[in-house]
Amino acid sequence: MKRTRSALLPALLLLASHSTVWACAACYGKSDSAMARSLNASIFTLMGVVGVVLAGAASFFVFLARRAASMPQSEPGASSPSKTQT
Repeated sequence: MKRTRSALLPALLLLASHSTVWACAACYGKSDSAMARSLNASIFTLMGVVGVVLAGAASFFVFLARRAASMPQSEPGASSPSKTQT
């Protein structure tokens, strides 16, 4: 019960606060300012970097799947090609 009260008080204070408290310092100003444009450019740049990294990881796994599919399947009783018999 005490834990619920300790979590409830900050939540109620946050909900009762004024709406300007919710805005960040960069977004509260004019939306057509240079700071807003640079913030948008940085967000899109970071999204592009994340997209390139995810595309690289996905293409690597596609490469591995295609390579595994192109390998010949060995017979269950046959010896592996890495073992040489003398």
